[in-house]
Amino acid sequence: MDIRFVNRNAELADDLKEYMERKLSKLEKFFPKILDNQVVLSLSRGIHTIEVTSNVNGVIMRGEERDSDLRKAFDIALKNLERRIRRHKKYLTDRVQLKTHDISFNLDDITSDMSKSAVEEKKEDIVKVKRFPLRPMHAEEACMQMDLLGHSFFVFSNAESGSINVVYKRKSGGYGLLEPAD
Repeated sequence: MDIRFVNRNAELADDLKEYMERKLSKLEKFFPKILDNQVVLSLSRGIHTIEVTSNVNGVIMRGEERDSDLRKAFDIALKNLERRIRRHKKYLTDRVQLKTHDISFNLDDITSDMSKSAVEEKKEDIVKVKRFPLRPMHAEEACMQMDLLGHSFFVFSNAESGSINVVYKRKSGGYGLLEPAD
């Protein structure tokens, strides 16, 4: 397993680096196909931010935590990541889990949300560009991937229609699906 460390405004002592490597190597007991890990350390106003990202056989999972103590922040971020890896492993071993999730899409709510956001749209500067591969998947699988990443939305290629879609978490609960109009 490959482990990369990225430091942003923070120094990482050798003993703490060994501690992190030792802890990350224990992730393989949950899932043996972890390809690589990345630990991003940053310091801002005395608060350490740790982001641990793992590539689990092509599925990206991450855990993030902020704390004044670097070791404590790492341990909590690692626990968050472990929880996501265990959830993904359970999903893979029990495909019936998809049937038990109640994921519903109400197209009327989606279109009304889109029209409200178009009215309130402001011109903003783009400060970051992120590129990622699009894999064909179903909407339910995209929702699970979004939850594993801890994001509020997820862009994917719909396996049924072949178009680019977006799933997102609704503030009122549940998920929404954005599909391009024909």
